[in-house]
Amino acid sequence: MAKQLSLDVQVPFQSQREAEIAFGTLSVDAEPKRGGTRKKMDVEQCTLKVHFEAEEARSLRVAVNSFFDHLTLVIKTIETFGPPKPVIVET
Repeated sequence: MAKQLSLDVQVPFQSQREAEIAFGTLSVDAEPKRGGTRKKMDVEQCTLKVHFEAEEARSLRVAVNSFFDHLTLVIKTIETFGPPKPVIVET
């Protein structure tokens, strides 16, 4: 079996709500199975944590580049429309 390549990325946000919005938006796109790349995301407080694994450097590079392209769009959207308003749940 080939050696697994991996990359861990931590993206800080101004609030946990922004990190959760980024998580929700970016987790919609699953990695294609044919690429052999796996992506695991999690939110810890105000930080989006992402772990990538792949057997080939090219597959890892493509997945990470795509992730950063989408992340840039999410961040610009948050900046354009301002910080998200808190979610109020009425019981």
